[in-house]
Amino acid sequence: MPLPDWPGKRFSVPELDPDQRLAGVLAPVFALRGSEDLGVGDTLALREFVDWAAAEGLRIVQILPVNEPGSDHSPYNILSSMALDPLTIATLPDELPELSRPDFKRLTKSADLAALRAGPVAYGAVTTLKRQLLAAAHEAFRAEPDPDRLAAYEDFCAEHAVWLEPYALYRALVTRHGENEVFDHWAEPQRSLPAARAWLEGLPENNPERLALEHLADLHRYTQWIAFSQWQAVREHAATLGVSLMGDVPVGVSIYSCDVWSEPHQFDLTRSSGAPPEKVFKSDPFTEKWGQNWGFPLYDWFAMSKDNFAWWRRRLQAMTSLYDLIRVDHALGFFRIYGFPWRPNRNAEFLPLTEDEARERTGGRLPGFIPRDDSTPENEAANQRHGEVLFGIMLEEIPAPRLIAEDLGLVPDYVRPVLDRLHIPGFKIPPWEREPDGRYQPGAGYPRLALATYATHDHPPVRTFWNEWFTQTQGPDAAAAAHALAEMNALLAFCGAPPLAQPRPFDEDIHAVTMRGLMATNAWLAIPMITDILGTDDRFNFPGAIGDQNWTARLAAPIEELARTHRNSLRTLRKILVETGRAAN
Repeated sequence: MPLPDWPGKRFSVPELDPDQRLAGVLAPVFALRGSEDLGVGDTLALREFVDWAAAEGLRIVQILPVNEPGSDHSPYNILSSMALDPLTIATLPDELPELSRPDFKRLTKSADLAALRAGPVAYGAVTTLKRQLLAAAHEAFRAEPDPDRLAAYEDFCAEHAVWLEPYALYRALVTRHGENEVFDHWAEPQRSLPAARAWLEGLPENNPERLALEHLADLHRYTQWIAFSQWQAVREHAATLGVSLMGDVPVGVSIYSCDVWSEPHQFDLTRSSGAPPEKVFKSDPFTEKWGQNWGFPLYDWFAMSKDNFAWWRRRLQAMTSLYDLIRVDHALGFFRIYGFPWRPNRNAEFLPLTEDEARERTGGRLPGFIPRDDSTPENEAANQRHGEVLFGIMLEEIPAPRLIAEDLGLVPDYVRPVLDRLHIPGFKIPPWEREPDGRYQPGAGYPRLALATYATHDHPPVRTFWNEWFTQTQGPDAAAAAHALAEMNALLAFCGAPPLAQPRPFDEDIHAVTMRGLMATNAWLAIPMITDILGTDDRFNFPGAIGDQNWTARLAAPIEELARTHRNSLRTLRKILVETGRAAN
């Protein structure tokens, strides 16, 4: 039965009509192994992945944020709400017109490309190599500029000047400080945009420091021009195949981002954003006790309202030039957000403390919801209105239902009704959608404007949690074994499969059953992670963990080999898409 009209139903991508249920795949760009990448997924690898997805009948490719990240390489800890990650640039001569083949050969000669391509992302080596290649291309661009390319570059700089000029100076200063974005450690005249501009303009025109910074600023403008050009080309390529790209808006920006450096008045810098405690994170005692302390500053919504949220509008407008759908990270934070009165570097200090002891060290403040909690009906009504206003602003830039709200976690009762009224799809993760008796809510009852998936980048794939259940069924704890078997059978019941008489580990049959169950839901979009599509147990992020296990894992096989290495699983997937009505028309 066709869905009723809603505001924005007539949008520019006719393939994205919720009357037609679609299937997609979520994959981090860095994890893609392209045929010619330099140790990290890039726009060329993404084009290859789009080709693969289209061939498998998948019509949505969802990615994690690709804004330039900080030194921890987390795609959710970004140095700029606007600038794209230079590592995503395909730095081959065929992809980067200014880069000559002799320069490419010279600069890659000492790099062990085979090793870089084979292992997890080695950020140090990959970043150094890509920066050298981009610098060589920039030098050639400035030495002998092609008139058409130069005109296109100047047009880009003029169009994006509001954010690009502050970013270029900020990024040049980061480079001059040894790629250290912690601007508190910079010289006093460089710690804010107005001060840095005044300091730079006060230097003589031929001053070596001024010339070096101006050159670096131009390099970073050039890098962003290349990045935006390549990403827009990826979107155009995907459109020719009937594939839509889905981007991601991180909920926050780094405390040491260009945004905070250039526009500190837009933020509440006295608190650090995060999420309340969740018992599911048993591997991280701090998260289990206090919650997730992400470290991002909170937004000063009142300050942002003074110019009609121009900061947000710029951000969303830029994303609509790159993506067909946009996921808004941590949608609950636009109603009220969990804030910490301390920065993450003090988490270990607070881990053993009682609430009273913590208050003594924070001047009486504890982690809690900002601007208010939901402890009274009046507070709930105010938080509800807060979210309605902010999502209304977003919808003025991205028409419904192309804006997708990541509404996971401890969801207040008022959130999903607001999203429903605004025709904003939310998320449905079957194990989290339960009836009072513990059964999964039937997928046939999911609202059409929803995105169904088994896991996000923060959670284990199906193979992992299924095998954890299986291990529990083999243990000495009878109650735990019974509970694990009940969980297995609850998932099978959701998928329309009979219960197990005896527990068994994850296999091809279980894989097929779980994929069919997800694709059979009524949700408009069914977008499992690439790990669930392939039936693997790779993880891209372990919340709360620090080290190389996060944001470095890559797919075991290059994209061009997936059809062969996972032949049976993909053949079954194509059959399931036809059976469930998600195959492309």
